[in-house]
Amino acid sequence: MLGGKNILLGITGGIAAYKTTFLVRLMIKAGANVKVVLTESASYFVSPLTLATLSKNPAVTDFVKEEGVETDWNNHVDLGLWADLMIIAPATANTMSKMADGNTDNLLTAVYLSAKCPVFFAPAMDLDMFKHPATKKSIDTLLSFGNIMIPATSGELASGLHGEGRMAEPEDIMAFVKDYMLKGLPLKGKKVLITAGPTYEAIDPVRYIGNHSTGKMGYELAKTAADLGADVILVSGPTNLSLSHDLITVINVVSAEEMYNAAHEHFDPCDIMISAAAVADYRPKTVASQKIKKKEAHLTLELVKNKDILLSLGERKTKQFLVGFALETENELENAKGKLERKHLDAIVLNSLNDDGAGFAGNTNKITFLDKNSQIKAFQLKTKADVAKDILNEIIIRLNA
Repeated sequence: MLGGKNILLGITGGIAAYKTTFLVRLMIKAGANVKVVLTESASYFVSPLTLATLSKNPAVTDFVKEEGVETDWNNHVDLGLWADLMIIAPATANTMSKMADGNTDNLLTAVYLSAKCPVFFAPAMDLDMFKHPATKKSIDTLLSFGNIMIPATSGELASGLHGEGRMAEPEDIMAFVKDYMLKGLPLKGKKVLITAGPTYEAIDPVRYIGNHSTGKMGYELAKTAADLGADVILVSGPTNLSLSHDLITVINVVSAEEMYNAAHEHFDPCDIMISAAAVADYRPKTVASQKIKKKEAHLTLELVKNKDILLSLGERKTKQFLVGFALETENELENAKGKLERKHLDAIVLNSLNDDGAGFAGNTNKITFLDKNSQIKAFQLKTKADVAKDILNEIIIRLNA
């Protein structure tokens, strides 16, 4: 969820500031780009050098920065506009009051007022301070501005008292932010099953029958579906690709039989199933237990038909929106329409090997989207990432119809 996001972390002067080292590590591990702004008092609790080392960016505390004899300034506007989201943790009573009043006597509050992105704040203070009407007023004002509060928790406080006012733990802050980002996404709560890549059908322990599929289209579909809020199961044949996303579970398979079993295992609970894999139609009838030696001028293999994954799912489906792919070289539309009807699909994505830039291995594709109601929409050549967005958008339109 946070991969590639620019996160600006604001740290204020409370004892909970020591936890931000763990928070920065979690953000970096999630693939985010992190910059840190501290108030002067925060630097007494946590070292800017430590935060700079963890975030791989300078951790700044003041408007002015001095490098040798050179004097420059930290541009609060640039920092605010750089961020995709801003998190202020811990947010002390003092800083929340300044944020609520528009007081910009330090770099952090100036950056806050310059930010155009969602701003999260995690209050942290002692029990009596947290309960004070002035603090409540600050929080209410910040919420009215559209800021998002990460609720404080109850527990042992620095004063020795026990009660509300503890900053949320770093793991809980991360979970809160991710959950918030999912809100309003069109596929939130949906389960999506996607098959991708080729299948390899063994001839002997060394050789196999395969095809040129790289899995790029299926992987882009999985990433896009997850970015739209879906819980994704990606059943992948052999490929050099990898995905790291909180909402994607990758199941690696090799043969068509393994893909058949995995697809059927996860099909019933899913809301959308997209069959983007290039599954081998045939496999050797017998697989040699030892490497076949090169003795004869000719080698004859007897092939048998693999189970048709998409047909079997089409016959089994109840509530699922089922999408197939058709890679054609002739009579493209007619063949795609026949496959759509024959396999009981809700829609099919047609690519033609006659189109430059479409098909296996490349980073682009050119598709036509057909549905069971005979609606046909052709798209121009695009990157596979953009094609994935087009496909999922067409699916979402039909789910909401």
